[in-house]
Order: sequence, then C-alpha cells, then structure tokens
Amino acid sequence: MDALLAHGPLWLFSACLALLAGGLLAGVLAGLLGIGGGIVVVPILYYLFHVMNVDPSILMHVVVGTSLATIVPTSIMSSRAHRKRGNLDMTVAKRLLPGVLVGVVIGALTSRYLAGVWLTAIFATVAMLIAIKMALNFKAASFGSKLPSLPVTSLLGCVIGGVSTLIGVGGGTLSVPVLSSFNVPMRIAVGTSALIGVFISIPGMLAFVLNGWGASALPPLSLGYVNLLSWALIVPTSMLSTSWGAALASRINARYLQYVFAAFLVVTSIHMFYGLSQ
Repeated sequence: MDALLAHGPLWLFSACLALLAGGLLAGVLAGLLGIGGGIVVVPILYYLFHVMNVDPSILMHVVVGTSLATIVPTSIMSSRAHRKRGNLDMTVAKRLLPGVLVGVVIGALTSRYLAGVWLTAIFATVAMLIAIKMALNFKAASFGSKLPSLPVTSLLGCVIGGVSTLIGVGGGTLSVPVLSSFNVPMRIAVGTSALIGVFISIPGMLAFVLNGWGASALPPLSLGYVNLLSWALIVPTSMLSTSWGAALASRINARYLQYVFAAFLVVTSIHMFYGLSQ
C-alpha cells in the first residue's frame, strides 16, 4: 500500500479510472464482436501499464498474467451458461483437454525463462494475424467433417494451450477456428471453447503468480505477475459491460466496429514490434 501512496493520490485516481474504463471497453467489445476477452484485455493492459511506467523487463509478464486472471471468472460463468443452453460438447472437450493441459504446462514453463521481448513478439504476431482475419473476414478452412485422430487432436490441444498461456488469452481465439475447421457447429465451438478457457486460465494464472513470486519492480498490489488492483477493477466492469455489447450488437452494424478493432490490433502489433527494435 505504501508503494501505491508513494505515487500520489492523483496518479492512483487516474490509474483506477483508466482500469475501470479499460474493463468497460473490453466487455463492450467482447460482447459486441463475440471475441474472447483476453485478446481485448491484453492490448488494453499493455498500453495502461506502459503509461504507468511498469518496468519494461516485466511489463509483458504482468500483462499476460493479469489477463489470464481476468479470464478465470468470465470463462467459468460463460461455460456454465453455455452448458445450460446445450452448447457445450463434453465429448469434444474431453478429446482436447489432455493436450490443452500439457500445452499450458509447456507454456507456463517456457514463460518462466522467456524474456518479455519474446512474449511481446509472440502476442504482436498473433494479434496481427487475428487483425488480418477480422479485416478480410476469413472463414475457417475445412479440414474434415470430424475431429482428427486422438494424437493429432492432442497435438492441436497442446498448441492451443501453449500459445494461449504465452499470450494471455483463454483459448477461444485459437480453439474456435480449430473446431470450426473440423465441422463443429459455431455455437458448440464457442461453448466448448469457454470450458477450455477455464482449464487454460486457472493453471496459467497460478503459473504466472509462481513465476513472478519475489520479482523486483512489480507494480503495487501484485501477486507475482498478477496485478490484483487491475484484476479487481477490470473483472466487474468487463462482466457488466459484456451484456451492453451484446445488446448493441442487434442495433448497430458490428462489422464496421470489427474493422476498427482490427485496425486497433494492427496499431498495437506495430507499436509492440517497434518497441522491440528500440
């Protein structure tokens, strides 16, 4: 708490307002565009922590760890809601989850030894690919009428879990396109991905807590690489505003906002790559 007060009341007030606004924006965009919270939260946290002068050597670790923490409650609630609506296929989930968990472990161990510049480069690359997909409205290519053999499915799950853990997303960003490519209906793909997000975010968050335990130059009120102040302000506001975004989706043309968000991801990606060159 002393570290927080040392920044001054105006800084603390401004930081809280920025985090509340970031949570509101993340929720609206997630509800309006139907995209996972992590791909929205990570860029927002990246910019906010940058403005707050978080040490560049740990900035991306704190961003990813905090993002994974914000996904925990939302993925739990989302998976429960999808299960009640019959949009969750446990057979598909059970085939993917062992590989996903292995991938999370690999991603967690890798993140412990990766410098922040590598985490930044990985996210910047994925963000650019997602932006291109959104801007050009690419549909998932069809690779078959059903999931492949268990070894291949396990490998896909491993990639989903590993990459998602490294970039701080819940898995829907990767698992929805993968499942859609194997003829899984979109509503089932989204619902099943929500459950996968639970098994990515919880162990992923715990890994970033442990990896950052005792690290120097952490932002105030941090538990390892998870910033509790950001979590406490972003989670309730994002959960509240997700319903606003869903309501707006029926009133405005979300396609145009999708272009705007794609442009935002492109700018974020370029900014991250530019920062790596400095």
